[in-house]
Amino acid sequence: MIADISTIVAREMGVRRGGRWLLRPATFGIAGGVIGLTGSPGAGKSTLLATFATMRRPHVGALDILGYATGSSADLRRLRARIGYLPADFGWAAGLRVRDFVAYSASYKRTSMPAVQAILERLELGDVTAMKLGMLPADVRLRAALAATCVHDPDLVLLDEPLTGLTDQAADELVPLLSSLAPTVLVTGPSAGRLAGWCDQVFALARGRLTELATRPWPVAGGVRGSRLPVGGPAILTGDAAGPRVDAPGRTARAATALDAHRRLERLPVGSGAGG
Repeated sequence: MIADISTIVAREMGVRRGGRWLLRPATFGIAGGVIGLTGSPGAGKSTLLATFATMRRPHVGALDILGYATGSSADLRRLRARIGYLPADFGWAAGLRVRDFVAYSASYKRTSMPAVQAILERLELGDVTAMKLGMLPADVRLRAALAATCVHDPDLVLLDEPLTGLTDQAADELVPLLSSLAPTVLVTGPSAGRLAGWCDQVFALARGRLTELATRPWPVAGGVRGSRLPVGGPAILTGDAAGPRVDAPGRTARAATALDAHRRLERLPVGSGAGG
């Protein structure tokens, strides 16, 4: 399955809104790790993220995520059970208590109640479970939203500008947590500078084209990160999609899949420039 090689695979996929290309038809693949997506307001970051979350359909082309075809109704149900998606605005939940918010998400994702307690403990929310989200500081409110997003232990997490509105100190403290949420975490941000220090890859979306930006090494708690892939476009699937899976000591099987995938991928430029 493609999932053993690349998390997101687009084949001549194009995304339009309001009569213009937000992403011109392009063929590309993105492997595991922490992926940043930046661009000016209105460039289409949120729309592209919603497309990866299967909330929107591509205007043209095909999109496979975690080995599932998003154009297949049969695949969508199984795929959505493996995705965690947090839009930029979750203010609708301000009146919900933390535990109720996470428990509701767990019910929607058909996840057991013990998973609710586990994610609340993991994200250090035990002291605020009875508080309403609207009463929490911004960084704690984000933790609660992340708990609801990841209560079902997803393989792919999509976060739309999660650090916006936080102080630099609060954002820095949350970076290791965001990086550990899933084998693949795709996060948007208003500027490349806020993403380049801790993401494995950073892409800029502008005028309908996706371009990879240079990143720099940045050690993260636990020593997992610190190296970066060469610049030159997202990973393109090549060779045997069902290649061998090797787990290294100290890594979970899911994390190993995402990291080992980089070694079996060839990197090519993004985008064909098709379209108007």
